[in-house]
Amino acid sequence: MSTPEDKVAIVTASDSGIGQACAIMLARQGFDIGITWRSDETGARETARQVEELGRKAEVERLDLADPEEGSRALETLIARLGRIDVLVNNAGTNVKGDFLETRFEDWRKVFSVNVDGAFACSQIAARHMVKQGQGGRIINITSVHEHTPLPGSVAYTATKHALGGLTKSMALSLLPHNILVNAVAPGAIATPMNDMDNKDVKSIELPEIPAGRPGDTREIASMVAWLCSQWSTYTTGQSFVIDGGFTLANPQYYMQE
Repeated sequence: MSTPEDKVAIVTASDSGIGQACAIMLARQGFDIGITWRSDETGARETARQVEELGRKAEVERLDLADPEEGSRALETLIARLGRIDVLVNNAGTNVKGDFLETRFEDWRKVFSVNVDGAFACSQIAARHMVKQGQGGRIINITSVHEHTPLPGSVAYTATKHALGGLTKSMALSLLPHNILVNAVAPGAIATPMNDMDNKDVKSIELPEIPAGRPGDTREIASMVAWLCSQWSTYTTGQSFVIDGGFTLANPQYYMQE
């Protein structure tokens, strides 16, 4: 990877939650940050403000992966503004709930467009730049515990997260000769706006169905992403790191019925 003075990380959907935490933690590690948003520009600007307070450069661009080929071009814009790319964190994702028999094909395709096609398109752009730069890089896909175990009532979401896990492994093998390492981070129940929580709720909300008894802090996910971008993860690729408070060990989702 490049020298600490000019490292660049782009984090998709970094306007709130896990993406915002990743952007800020990577800025603390010395990265300039590319920030993307789809519907919350105010949140993206707040992420940029916190990155700049840490003395790092921040660039903001709208990214809508409903049309993955067109939307992913926002990465080209950010790379041009920031001068390079060393890390891509594919955090953007969506869900349309529906069991197998009730899921409409258009909703199936919508979830796949963002969660899989979007990650593929963004990763390909990033990887091609990393290859040209000749200094390696890191790509981290934010999947879910449901990369490994199904989420009842969300057949499209489950399928996309499994697919993104497979894409992670394929990318890891393809890109290793270029010193580009690819891994997945698979969060469980995390205190994010999508779950109507934030980090302060970690100490006040009880989740008895999870062995840890609480939701996760977004920084507990971001810290794994930060490690995967560090000098100490250079022997790690093609892996999926589950951070879920023991959820998959207890496997309670079939009586949770989320």
